[in-house]
Amino acid sequence: MSKAESADLLLKLYDLRREKKMRKARNWIFSFNPTSAEEYWTTMMDPEVGGYLRMVTSYWDMAAAMVNHGAIDADLFNETAGEHIMVFAKVQPFLAELREKFQNPNAFKHLEKVILDSPEGAERLAKTQEWMRNMAAEFQARAAAAKDKNERSEEASA
Repeated sequence: MSKAESADLLLKLYDLRREKKMRKARNWIFSFNPTSAEEYWTTMMDPEVGGYLRMVTSYWDMAAAMVNHGAIDADLFNETAGEHIMVFAKVQPFLAELREKFQNPNAFKHLEKVILDSPEGAERLAKTQEWMRNMAAEFQARAAAAKDKNERSEEASA
């Protein structure tokens, strides 16, 4: 595989990420922060958003499989992408339980391998998880403030 062929595949993956439904799914998953395997499982089965979850996670596991099998250069992939780390960071804390629920010991194995085989992969994963915790706390604080503001506005109008 040449660097040019690898780059071409990366650009094709990028184009797939821009597809309308995939973009909507990627936007949705950004705010999905599961706290347990059960929450992940329930969301995955949800008729409204479960497809988004399955679409994004399977997309990134597929992309990682291409890296792990040599179709895409690992360094190039890891230097030009980061979303796959965010996706894996959401499931990694309860990965063993999810694999058991799925009855699939290989669930997310490609994402896990492409991230952890990278020289700073474990560190990037930990930093991403910390960043996501901070973002979730900020989102909750903003939502609470907005709710409080709406309640005060309704009281003033009454």
